[in-house]
Amino acid sequence: MEHKKIVFCIPSYKYLQEQVLQIGDFERGEVELKIFPDGERYHRILNAVNGREVVLIGGTASDTDTLEIYDLAYALIKYGAKSISIFFPYFGYSTMERATKTGEVVTAKSRAVMFSSLPRTSLGNQFFFFDLHTEGIPHYFEGQVLINHVYCKPIIVQAAQELAEDGFVMACTDAGRAKWVESLANEMGVNAAFVFKRRISGEKTEVTSISADVEGKDVVIYDDMVRTGGSLINAARAYKAAGAKKIFTITTHGLFTDGALKKIQDSGVIEKVVSTNTHPNSCQLKSDLLRVDSIAPLIAKHLIEFE
Repeated sequence: MEHKKIVFCIPSYKYLQEQVLQIGDFERGEVELKIFPDGERYHRILNAVNGREVVLIGGTASDTDTLEIYDLAYALIKYGAKSISIFFPYFGYSTMERATKTGEVVTAKSRAVMFSSLPRTSLGNQFFFFDLHTEGIPHYFEGQVLINHVYCKPIIVQAAQELAEDGFVMACTDAGRAKWVESLANEMGVNAAFVFKRRISGEKTEVTSISADVEGKDVVIYDDMVRTGGSLINAARAYKAAGAKKIFTITTHGLFTDGALKKIQDSGVIEKVVSTNTHPNSCQLKSDLLRVDSIAPLIAKHLIEFE
């Protein structure tokens, strides 16, 4: 008898587990969770996982989430899973992905080493990441774990073509993302644009020029991650000042911290924001400005392909 894959999740990614289960023929992974008075967590895996192919969905949206992923993965392996695939919709720690001053802790590296230390299942361990903010992160993982970097290009391309009129320009907030945006633009047969910025201080930059003619055209700004929204708003204003008609934004990781979505709305220069649901924040915010597209089809596709 062939068993279905069992799909587990950490609590903050329950929404994504539900969506994946609706798409594919998988078994629901159930975990009993209690919090002790001192804050310690109690987990009990309710499915029999011995000899089964196991999937775990969880992003490192917080250090608590990170440890929960590790604890569950470790227990699933110890209880006999023959393979484990961990889907990290959002893998944080991209700010501290390298040391620039003596004594700095490179959190991206230490977290990668932690996950690499998980015992190996008989069929191996696989990790899946989505549109990593720092593409070097996979190289921090050690041992025999198999790393898969999943690009959300199909979601981004579809959203851009739905939002903007023909002849639109695919744009980014700075030259650092130019290659990725150029790849998206080539896929759709449109022009690409990016802004040149000058740093005024440690926290502040100003746009000095843009690289393409956007006058009278819709502009779709892609930014892999939107946190406070400051860079996005500055870029959108620059494109607007250069004559752009309507401006739309697409992001993979919509963190929207510090009231970012309200700031974007109040700026009055962006018509619509589309984010995937890699980060729980994007699903919790309610705004007419925001549309959330799911990565569940991409997860289900990879699960079926690896059968």
